[in-house]
Amino acid sequence: MTGGGFRVEPREYTEKLEKDTLCEFACLSSQTKGRKEPNEKCRLRTEFQRDRDRILHCNSFRRLKHKTQVFLSPMGDHYRTRLTHTLEVSQIARTMARALRLNEDLTEAIALGHDLGHTPFGHAGERMLDKLNPNGFHHYEQSLRVVDYLENNGKGLNLTYEVRDGIVKHTNQWAETKEGQIVRYADVIAYINHDIDDSVRAGILREEDIPKSITDVLGTSKSRRITTLISSIINNGAQDLHMDDRVAQAYHALHKFMFDFVYTNPKCKAEEGKAQEMIGALYDYYTSHIEALPQVYLSAAYKFGADTAVCDYIAGMTDGFAVEAFKELFIPKGWTLY
Repeated sequence: MTGGGFRVEPREYTEKLEKDTLCEFACLSSQTKGRKEPNEKCRLRTEFQRDRDRILHCNSFRRLKHKTQVFLSPMGDHYRTRLTHTLEVSQIARTMARALRLNEDLTEAIALGHDLGHTPFGHAGERMLDKLNPNGFHHYEQSLRVVDYLENNGKGLNLTYEVRDGIVKHTNQWAETKEGQIVRYADVIAYINHDIDDSVRAGILREEDIPKSITDVLGTSKSRRITTLISSIINNGAQDLHMDDRVAQAYHALHKFMFDFVYTNPKCKAEEGKAQEMIGALYDYYTSHIEALPQVYLSAAYKFGADTAVCDYIAGMTDGFAVEAFKELFIPKGWTLY
């Protein structure tokens, strides 16, 4: 493209657009704190656009489509997986970032990468690995480990500081950037609403079961609730991201309702014990047979210790792969006679 009679590279043009149009609280891609290993700049994409693409094209992102969100291995095509959750978080976060004139590319990169470290079988798998590993296990820390080390055959994705900060702090800390803080809000807005949607589909609850004191504030449908929650944050501006008190209280009441009626519901939890037993058996086997790990994880075992490497391997499994690995190791095979 041209401007004033001279050629302007696409990246430079986008960087100028950011400076001219984003709000004072936005993180500009031209002002990133950079990468651990400096890269030559791309003429087409900003640094945050490159990070988004690296995440989108990595193996761990593709595996999210076969990882549990809430319902373990649901029999139906319309239940959320970890991948569809990630896409919903990304879209909600981008909507807020655009409305607040924050950096949409940085927001998208963080959102797409925030759950790369999630285990098979959802939070049940995470709790089991946390119990087994002497060093503990948390999916947000594992997501950072995926992009820093495990992807690209142990070389990592070499992401910018701001994307890495947003990924590791999306659960129980506040990121340094407003874009990272937006993703934390988008994550909870997405999961509480799509979990209601999936629970209704599963016959666990009805929309009418949600207390009227909550629906009077947030709305009586997924769309209205999401709009109310997003609008509350946007209306308060980018300087101090928060929901207003009335909406925040209704959200917390909705979360408690979901915890009581869904997240601890015996119907939802029926298979969790089996899933955790499988993960426990796999963990015990691989910590005793390190040589059975694929090469990238075997290298990690020598560098970081067996417990960390085994967690790396198991956390990277899809639900189906974990089941097949368990069968291969522990279920006797029938004889085939020729």
